[in-house]
Amino acid sequence: MSAREFLSLGLVTFTGMFAVVDPFTAVPIFLAMTRTNSDLERRRTARRASIAAFLILAAFALAGGLLFKFFGVTLAAFKIAGGLLLLLMAIDMLRAQPSRTRSSPEETEEGALKEDVAIFPLATPLLAGPGSIATTMVFIGRATAWWQTVPVLLSIALTCYIAYWLLRSATLIDRWLGQTGMNVLNRIMGLVLAAMAMQFILDGVRTSFPRALGGGG
Repeated sequence: MSAREFLSLGLVTFTGMFAVVDPFTAVPIFLAMTRTNSDLERRRTARRASIAAFLILAAFALAGGLLFKFFGVTLAAFKIAGGLLLLLMAIDMLRAQPSRTRSSPEETEEGALKEDVAIFPLATPLLAGPGSIATTMVFIGRATAWWQTVPVLLSIALTCYIAYWLLRSATLIDRWLGQTGMNVLNRIMGLVLAAMAMQFILDGVRTSFPRALGGGG
């Protein structure tokens, strides 16, 4: 392992993780769900949601291999399924529309009526939803050495830490960027996510049909 390899893997993993979690999407929903809360209560909710999201994603990262074996699913199949799921999310982000694969209107409405929204629906499915869980398991499934799991866990931790600060500063961000600025950011994240989704799908298909695509491994 070289420092260059570690940093390169960390950058790729963090970019993908941040794009799929996309904490900017959570800002307007967070504001709607905590509209009656004080600033202190909002900070506590943001902290608990971010910590819970980290624990959920880290758990799937550490137990990913066991889940593959338990359900008899290959990494290639999971790459294809995860890539399709991410592609659906990316299309919604590029169209600046809320993705039902992340959180449905029913879940958002139910969350607005709850006193404590930190775990559900903020931590999951908004931050640690199906897309982020699938991405985490694909990244961890690619690891062939123990040190390659470290960038994945660090990327999850950094993404959740940034999510905490974005949610904590949600009022300022909403005021500063406005709806147009938020849509622009979501489209940029959607483009990155679409590219990553296609790469997942191509990797999975190439592994499953090496002769047809002239690849292997």
